Amino acid sequence: MSTLFLRNPRLTILTIGLVLVSGISSYLVLPRMEDPLLTERAAFVLTSLPGADAEQVEAQICDPIEDELREIPEIKEVRSISRNGFSTITIELADNIYGNDAPAIWSRIRDRVSDAEARLPATASKPRFEKIEVTAYTRLIALVIEPPTAAQSAVNHTDVQPVLPGIARRLAEELRDQLLTVSGTKDVDIYGDAQEEILVTVDQYALAEMGLSAERVSSAIRASDSRFSAGQINSQRNRIPVTVSGELDSLERIRSIPVESGISGDVVRLGSFAGVQRTVKTPPDELAFVEGKPAVVLACLIRPDQRIDVWNEKSSDVLTRFGGQLPNGLRLVDVFNQSEYVSDRLQHLQQNMLLGAASVMAVVLFMMGWRSAMIVGIALPLSSLMVFSGMRVADIPVHQMSITGLIIAMGLLIDNAIVIVDEISRRRTAGESSVEAVGRTVRHLTVPLLGSTVTTALAFAPIALMPGPAGEFVGSIAVNVIVAIFSSLFLALTVIAAVTGLLISQRPQESERQIRSGNPAEMLFRNGFRSDRLAAMFGSVLISALRHPISGIALSVVIPVLGFLLAGSLPEQFFPPADRDQVAIEIELSPLASIEDCQREALAVRDFLRATDYVADVTWWIGRSAPPFYYNQIAARRNVPRYAQGMIRLRHTDRLHEQINRLQSMVDHSFPESRVLIRQLEQGPPFEAPVELQIFGPDLDRLTEISHRLKSLVQELPEVTHVRSELTEPEPRLQFVVNEDEARLVGISHQTIAAELQSTLDGTVGGMMLEETEELPVRVRVSDPGRSSQTSLESLTTLPGQMPTGLPSPQTFSGIPLSSLGYFELKPEVSAVHREDSRRMTEIQVYLQAGTLPAPVLAKVRTLLAPEVESLPAGYELKFGGEDAQRNDAIGNLMASIGVLAVLMVATLVLSFRSFRLAALIGAVAILAVGCGLGALVAFGFPFGFMAIIGTMGLVGVAINDSIVVLAALMEDDLACRGDLDAVHSIVVKSSRHVLATTLTTIAGFLPLIIAGGGFWPPMAITIAGGVSGATILALFFVPCCFVILSRHGLQKESSDRTTDRLPLFSLHRTPAT
Repeated sequence: MSTLFLRNPRLTILTIGLVLVSGISSYLVLPRMEDPLLTERAAFVLTSLPGADAEQVEAQICDPIEDELREIPEIKEVRSISRNGFSTITIELADNIYGNDAPAIWSRIRDRVSDAEARLPATASKPRFEKIEVTAYTRLIALVIEPPTAAQSAVNHTDVQPVLPGIARRLAEELRDQLLTVSGTKDVDIYGDAQEEILVTVDQYALAEMGLSAERVSSAIRASDSRFSAGQINSQRNRIPVTVSGELDSLERIRSIPVESGISGDVVRLGSFAGVQRTVKTPPDELAFVEGKPAVVLACLIRPDQRIDVWNEKSSDVLTRFGGQLPNGLRLVDVFNQSEYVSDRLQHLQQNMLLGAASVMAVVLFMMGWRSAMIVGIALPLSSLMVFSGMRVADIPVHQMSITGLIIAMGLLIDNAIVIVDEISRRRTAGESSVEAVGRTVRHLTVPLLGSTVTTALAFAPIALMPGPAGEFVGSIAVNVIVAIFSSLFLALTVIAAVTGLLISQRPQESERQIRSGNPAEMLFRNGFRSDRLAAMFGSVLISALRHPISGIALSVVIPVLGFLLAGSLPEQFFPPADRDQVAIEIELSPLASIEDCQREALAVRDFLRATDYVADVTWWIGRSAPPFYYNQIAARRNVPRYAQGMIRLRHTDRLHEQINRLQSMVDHSFPESRVLIRQLEQGPPFEAPVELQIFGPDLDRLTEISHRLKSLVQELPEVTHVRSELTEPEPRLQFVVNEDEARLVGISHQTIAAELQSTLDGTVGGMMLEETEELPVRVRVSDPGRSSQTSLESLTTLPGQMPTGLPSPQTFSGIPLSSLGYFELKPEVSAVHREDSRRMTEIQVYLQAGTLPAPVLAKVRTLLAPEVESLPAGYELKFGGEDAQRNDAIGNLMASIGVLAVLMVATLVLSFRSFRLAALIGAVAILAVGCGLGALVAFGFPFGFMAIIGTMGLVGVAINDSIVVLAALMEDDLACRGDLDAVHSIVVKSSRHVLATTLTTIAGFLPLIIAGGGFWPPMAITIAGGVSGATILALFFVPCCFVILSRHGLQKESSDRTTDRLPLFSLHRTPAT
């Protein structure tokens, strides 16, 4: 079997062909995206309760639903926000729930929410369940409404603007239907659409004279809508459905509805005392502005198994055809196209991968010569193509993490190939036939190479097995590295061994004189780099260290120990922010502000920002969160008129932190009445604010008091831009205080008064008008002058359900003024009640200057608030959320499996060397290499972030390989095991060529990630490259010195007891290729 591929060249050729075809076809069909997909572990449950304040919503909506959800063990956390008339419950599943398991759990959660409906008030809406897509929309397309032209304004086209929003909405729905037919489209959502309706406006005084109310008019319209089944005629021969004419199908039909006067009893037509018109809902629930103009935005999401570039071309064809058919006053604008960012990101990473491969091959050529470099080079493309095949099997798309796994593996892929080529070349030079050389090499090296590969894989395994969002985000890096190194092992033992046997000719050993004769450039090209001077210097230093092993050990551990000491000064970080030309912006006005106020402020901010040198444009979504245009954005806010979120497109990304801080300072100065927050996009799992203070306690007043104190302290820190806490921002509420005696006397209930106010202010829907496929609500509402002030409301009249005794006759009774039944009172109320796992809490969100690490600021906050924490009343508790909580969760998940994997790695080493002491020596190398990696991180000035942690874990598996090579070679030599310094010296010098070659190839593989810049990849690359560099010193000095000491204390006996067929599994005797 060891020479199967050599004896069957056709098998070798077919294997190469299979790898090529499988890899290339997989690469062509693999989905492409910017970032990894995350499991849908979060969902909203949205419920409205009109007229209820925040505490009533908490008690009547949140409590029943949370009680039901508490019985599902897979739920990690339930958070709720109760606002006036609205409840938002956020459900988060446990980190160990993945894509295939999530649907069944969400189904059970839906059932529990349905069970809770029976416990909700009758006036509450049906709870709406919405899963949160933790991904960015693929494309945002806007139908922009252009203002009337000068010619239209000159002839007073009053019908242009009111109609256009409705037309835009219908055209957006038509475009949505067309985009849904594009192959690969998952969903298309509409943002900022104007909700069309039929508005029936009535004058409150005219209603009073007729003895009517808006509610009764709405009931009359509802009664005239005949869109209901009237049964059917069943006979022995046929079945005929029966309907009643009179459905609401036009404005004239609505105007002709008869309404009975409450005074005279006469029947009048609705159109005789009410205005009926088609319009849009006022005020709107949400708005969108693109290029400063009103728009309807379509947010497209593709299926995860699709190639984004292919889908983008198909959708562009649809948009081109649709755009050519638009009427005047409407045009299509591409607000955001993820395909452009994906293409740029993948192109950049692919260039890095090619650069890494070229760097690795250059090192191999320099160190080993052209013949060995050519054979070793086969492993790079073939292993990469096998990884693409593995990605297809494992459903891993092509994105920045999966490609980075390949880049990391570049320096590791050829290690096995180098070993095989070296050994076969040595045997062929020694006079063995190709079959003998290949067979003995494969049999000799299969187990040690497998053991070395397994230890490396075990080092990366915790990253691949890490649960939770952070694990899904970076897991494909480790998966691809593991697949790559095992692919490299397979190819090295089969294809590479066969090709080497076929191409390396049998020739006698060249003498040193022959090697060094001739043209130096030719010798370098043929045999690789050799330097007698450097070899002599290294040999001199090495023999001195071996003669004084304690001193040699002490000197070799200086850098690692220094690295550990300096590591304490490294600031912590989770994930660095994203470096792209998009920035998020939010505006929040005072609680009294309307959506029109928010619109004016948002457009003013846009004009101000566009006047700077940094901003190209700002797109706004008002009244709700923006559609996610980055993978970890959560559209959590809706139905908030005083809130707007937007997307800033910058002109360039140079000095991004300075740009953002400058813009933040400018808007703070120019718009002091609003909270304007400009934030750089973050990477990794989502969080609301970098630093979050969560205060738990039962009493809202006490929580408000504590929040005020903590907020005032935190906002004085110089790194802080804004501090937000909803509990410290009460909302005004106009409450009608009912005189119950008067109301009972005239037979009017609290519910009747509330209904009259509701129909006056917001209107009452009385039926639906069917227009083709559209259903438009028919809303009855008092005209604007009757609902614009408190005085107007006080003059409102209401009617009792039955005429009480002592009142005028129905012919003269025109209603009871609301002012005679009570009075209005303006009072502050809690704007929102937050809860986490049924515990009341308030959250203080602290936003920092761009480029500021949250960890040092959090340390300052902890110190600053320590006295306040100690003085908290009993039953109150302070916790920290934000980046710190997410980071701790991620590290905890990363460490969850590291114990078992560490034991497996130790077991592999112990069984391989058949010695606990030698396994401990390799373990010491791994620990010291970590110190070298941390020292490199300090030297380059990067924080100790999550990517650096991942680099540290990967380093453990990579750094020990060279030490294993040296130690295995020493263990094979009886003289070395007896402590012979010359033998130890000779073996280490011979191994140094391979050790340096593998070190340089590893560093070369990481070089593109290091020089690429930014804050995301360099910390990981520098940690591994720095650690491997330090591990080279450890392999060439620390390990031999320790071996010499061990050989003096019993290692010789172990060696004499070991027979030749019981050599250590890591028997990697290597000589340079010739």
